[in-house]
Amino acid sequence: MRKSLVRKLREKGIDNENVLDAIGKIPRHWFFDEIFVEHAYQDKAFPIAEGQTISQPYTVAFQTDLLELKPGKKILEIGTGSGYQACVLVECGVDLVTIEYKDKLSRLAKKMLKHMGYEPKFIIGDGSLGCDKFAPYDGIIVTAGAPTVPQALVDQLKIGGHLIIPVGDRKMQKMLRLTKQSNGNITKEEFSNFSFVPLLGNDGWSK
Repeated sequence: MRKSLVRKLREKGIDNENVLDAIGKIPRHWFFDEIFVEHAYQDKAFPIAEGQTISQPYTVAFQTDLLELKPGKKILEIGTGSGYQACVLVECGVDLVTIEYKDKLSRLAKKMLKHMGYEPKFIIGDGSLGCDKFAPYDGIIVTAGAPTVPQALVDQLKIGGHLIIPVGDRKMQKMLRLTKQSNGNITKEEFSNFSFVPLLGNDGWSK
């Protein structure tokens, strides 16, 4: 079933072998109740606790690919959610800090990932403000839809680092990749439209 999922992602244009290998190794069905296990390797999002979702595998692969990851790089994930995206990032060999607004989700994800053998740094807090404690980052990935690009995330990027963030309204967002240049300027690339749960916090959406 995992191999079938990887084939589907290839057919949709994902050709980053590191990302595909990571997705092929992760038991996504562990994130599903037993009665829903047949949904685990379909390329679609699925509801989880606290009104959140486990992201569609294509979306996970697309965002991860945009980061242009290399082993050992320090990455900040905004929105731990189920923890599935975090698994993919750690499997790609990065040093991951993942922050979640809702403490219940963070605790559940931490327990699940530890059981699976993945141990990124878990933070409970306002992801729209980033995590200055471990900054700067080689890359930042936001897994929730933002109304604007939070300045704190731009500030916490290293020179040459990428910020991957979906920006738009509550229903639809444009995927952006912002890159910090050596002079401190930011270049912006726009990609496809996606639909994420809202980014909550000071520089996100209100509850």
